[in-house]
Amino acid sequence: MRIDIITVVPELLESPLGHSIVGRAIKKGIVEIHVHNLRKYGKGPRLQVDDYSYGGDAGMVLMVEPVYRMIEELKGEREYDEIIYMSPDGEQFDQNMANELSLKDNIIILCGHYKGVDHRIREHLTTREITVGDYVLSGGEIPAAIVTDAVVRLLPGAITDETSALSDCYQDGLLSAPIYTRPAEFNGWKVPEVLLSGNPKLIREWQDEQAVLRTRLLRPHLLEE
Repeated sequence: MRIDIITVVPELLESPLGHSIVGRAIKKGIVEIHVHNLRKYGKGPRLQVDDYSYGGDAGMVLMVEPVYRMIEELKGEREYDEIIYMSPDGEQFDQNMANELSLKDNIIILCGHYKGVDHRIREHLTTREITVGDYVLSGGEIPAAIVTDAVVRLLPGAITDETSALSDCYQDGLLSAPIYTRPAEFNGWKVPEVLLSGNPKLIREWQDEQAVLRTRLLRPHLLEE
């Protein structure tokens, strides 16, 4: 899999994508992640990629030309399954979407910045818009890192124990049951006896029950869906 991320602040992505599961997946050759500085196609001595908006609204807007030229350069080298714009009014990112994107071969993620991007980019250049929540951030870099992390960890070989990803929250539409590790008792706080029983059937039944209970309490809309 290959993920190309277009941004005006590439430094924001260096640490999130260079360590832990994503960093190891890159080293193993499981995924290629390339971060592109949009200022490559900026104009003038300051490599300008933004301008004031028509209509006089406050805030700077990423211009259509540098984004177009960057995307066209990448599309000239390979075909892309998705060209994603990280936007506060896009589709809500969730585990099902992460599963879907993990099956793609090549993805471009465009990070908005400042006030956003020229709307012609959204109309003509991107195939999908995604949000990580109903709030506004300074740019799309952190959301792009979130999407990338959620997708890469699902790729075969990214996690040593691949069954671990299959038992994550949301994979079956439920939250996970509580989890515990050694010691069995600490400060008077005990691990539930069923988990110490060694009976796989009882443990699974307890976990399923707890998953439903926690989902009903914390994310009831998942049960409705």
